[in-house]
Formats: sequence, C-alpha cells, structure tokens
Amino acid sequence: MLVDAKGNLTDILLVEDSPTDVMMTREALEDYKVLNPLHVVEDGVTAMEYLRRQGIYATARRPGMIILDLNLPRKSGREVLEELKADPELGTIPVVILTTSKAEEDVIRSYGLHANCYINKPVDFSKFTEVVRSINDFWLGVVTLPPIKQP
Repeated sequence: MLVDAKGNLTDILLVEDSPTDVMMTREALEDYKVLNPLHVVEDGVTAMEYLRRQGIYATARRPGMIILDLNLPRKSGREVLEELKADPELGTIPVVILTTSKAEEDVIRSYGLHANCYINKPVDFSKFTEVVRSINDFWLGVVTLPPIKQP
C-alpha cells in the first residue's frame, strides 16, 4: 500500500483511454487487495487538469503515483510525461508507463523524459494481473516515495 507521511492511503491516478484496460487494472488491484483509491482519466488533457486541480478536479487529491499509457487522445502520454516532469510541483510524482508500445524509441524517450519505469502491457488477463501485482509489490511495497504535498 502507498501511504503518506501520516500513514494515510495515497491515491493512484490511472491515465488510460481503453475501458477494457481500466477494468482489468481495477480487477487486478482488487485481486491483490490494493486499497489505495484509484482515479481514472481517459486522455492527456484531462490528466493535466486533474494534476493541476483545474475545473471539476479543483478538490482532487494529489496522487502518490501515476500509471500512464502513452497512446492517448487529445494529448499523448509522452506530452503528459514531458509537461509533468517539467513542473516543479508535480515532477516528483512517480510515473509508471504501462503501454502496448514496444518501440525502442518510446522506451528511450520515456526514460529521457524521466519516467520511473516502462512496462509493456500484456493482452492476456493473467499476465496483465501479474504486471499489476509486480507494480503493487515494488512501487507500493518496497520503494520509499517522496512525500506528497497536497496543495
């Protein structure tokens, strides 16, 4: 579980436009008893509105981790990553790229933009749940994350 300095569960932001992938992510997190609140946005523009607490997201809590697809409508995951990591207020939020792209240029560019890890999204549900479990085990169980500053 991902907790803040006060021991409260922190939020996870999933930026994913595929309803099937959103459903599989939710089911996999539930299967592994991840209790962190999961918030979902479907495109890059909405992701930045959420992170900047604009419009309907004015009261949104800052996530402790972002799971980001690269292939998004309106603003790509690459653009979101670049904008996010250039922002001093948001740049410390860990970003896990979870995408179907296996293109070497996407991997290199994502790490160049300071993604924290790059994972290929499997299409098989059992393999997908294993990937989500590994994200949970590592990012929510092993690493020490920076403190989350709620504006």
